[in-house]
Amino acid sequence: MRDSKGFDLWAEEYDEYVKKVENSGRYPFAGYRDILNLILNKIQNKPRAKVLDIGFGTAPISSVLYSQGYEIWGQDFSKSMLENAQSKMPDAHLFLKDFSEGLDSEIQKNNYDFIIATYCLHHLLDNDQRISFIKDLVSLLNDSGIIMIGDVMFQNSSEREECRLKDKDIWDEEENYFIVDEIKKVFPNIKFVKYSYCSGLLSLSKD
Repeated sequence: MRDSKGFDLWAEEYDEYVKKVENSGRYPFAGYRDILNLILNKIQNKPRAKVLDIGFGTAPISSVLYSQGYEIWGQDFSKSMLENAQSKMPDAHLFLKDFSEGLDSEIQKNNYDFIIATYCLHHLLDNDQRISFIKDLVSLLNDSGIIMIGDVMFQNSSEREECRLKDKDIWDEEENYFIVDEIKKVFPNIKFVKYSYCSGLLSLSKD
């Protein structure tokens, strides 16, 4: 998992970097804006919902929802990212903790209408740990709640290998990307929508 200090240094430049890579249509951010917009639109169908944002970063989704009256909770391991997000959302409930060490105890005391995680869960390099973490998130959903995970992901290992070869000059070997066929073995009801050759959205409800 990346060191939080690296993200602290990157905080001010992160959005511009993402935009530049996305506009190039390349890994890892091809389809990024479409994924965030879909998540945002889905949540906006339920006004004033309670939202938990895991690895919120610069809060591109949560800050919009916050301005519209949504109750925002979140956890991130970068102090600079948290300070950036808190400045946009003064009354949001934001906690500084590495999610590889689990969820903050205050977050665990609540239930949520939506739990979102965008471009962060690939930092959990242990697959069993990631599955356990997702199960913990499911337990925090309200009865009609939904988890939405937008990230670099592939339908199968062959698609992942194609992307690795296509983008070998910028491929990050240290990341652990979702393989949908594998995650479906544990969560058979999870839904997958592909948005680019290297990205997609997973949706999982409590039922």
